Amino acid sequence: MARGQPHRPVRRAAGGGRARPRAPGACRAAGLEPAPGGGGLDLPGLAGRARRPRATLAQQVIFHEEYARSSAPSRVGYLGEELLGPTLIAFGTPEQQRRFLPAIRAVDELWCQGYSEPGAGSDLAAVSTTAVLDGGEWVITGQKVWTSLAHVADWCFVIARTEPGSRRSAGLSYLLVPMRQSGVTVRPIRQLTGTSEFNEVFFDGARTRRDLVVGEPGGGWRVAMGTLSFERGVATLGQQIGFERELGRLVEAARQTGAAADPVLRDKLARAWIGLAAMRAHALDTLGGAGDAAAAAPEAASTAASVLKVLWSRWHQELGELAMEVLGAPSMVARGAPYDLDDWQRLFLFSRADTIYGGSDEIQRNIIAARALGLPRQARP
Repeated sequence: MARGQPHRPVRRAAGGGRARPRAPGACRAAGLEPAPGGGGLDLPGLAGRARRPRATLAQQVIFHEEYARSSAPSRVGYLGEELLGPTLIAFGTPEQQRRFLPAIRAVDELWCQGYSEPGAGSDLAAVSTTAVLDGGEWVITGQKVWTSLAHVADWCFVIARTEPGSRRSAGLSYLLVPMRQSGVTVRPIRQLTGTSEFNEVFFDGARTRRDLVVGEPGGGWRVAMGTLSFERGVATLGQQIGFERELGRLVEAARQTGAAADPVLRDKLARAWIGLAAMRAHALDTLGGAGDAAAAAPEAASTAASVLKVLWSRWHQELGELAMEVLGAPSMVARGAPYDLDDWQRLFLFSRADTIYGGSDEIQRNIIAARALGLPRQARP
């Protein structure tokens, strides 16, 4: 979607058919690129008919780290590759795996994540989007928000309430819903940075086939927790390489501006380096067997992922704040009209969301307290 232009929802009939190839221009306008020759690694279950060797955990780590070191563009298919693909491998049926995994690997179909709602942001169990069976199809009604890349996605994995009268995590199902149909409307959300990666998604009688539920109907919570554990898995090591590069550039900027002569700022830069090293050590310590753990005990795996989410989101947000201190007064002025921000300004503004999206810090700490430390759960009305 071109920046500054109104979004016009694209319509297409529901069903399990193959999506048309994504226009590269739409991806690049979103700041993303398709990876040449496919989405990335041949993960277990993604190798396809050619039966190429499957990537080990160590190879996955190397791939993500080297991809980040090369300053390669963000991959437009990462939600399919890093979240839905592993989820289908762990919880999906053979038919679902055959239908969707090859297209994910080839970047023939793009995915978005239908979790957060206006009344259920970080509190995923409070979702109110519903799905009811009508013959051989699920009919979905409700709204999702903060849905990354929904404006270019072909499919959405949606958490919906399929058992009327159910509460909290009971009665939820994990549905695979085609986006390009008359019952789906997407509205981009303009952010502090002036861009629109996030969207509102409205389901108004949207349909998907009865067999496109991952796991058992009503058992979607377990599958959703598995997805969250994959979200904060091996790819976070590549993310940390990106953080390392940002910190290195900030240290160089401090030298150039003279800010490095300030002992307080030098101390903050050193503490940032220590925090990043601790984050990497924690990630390496908790990665082994992440995929198996997510399938066997998704809530436990999600708890470990919550710790990592708190660590990296707070660290990255503080790095943005530190960048403004290093740059001083010039950081408060856009470099051009009407709203041309430099990399440090975008980092500072966008990182305000780091402690909110993907589960806010407050919710993550509640999860850690209840599931890892055994403290009493927060009282609910």
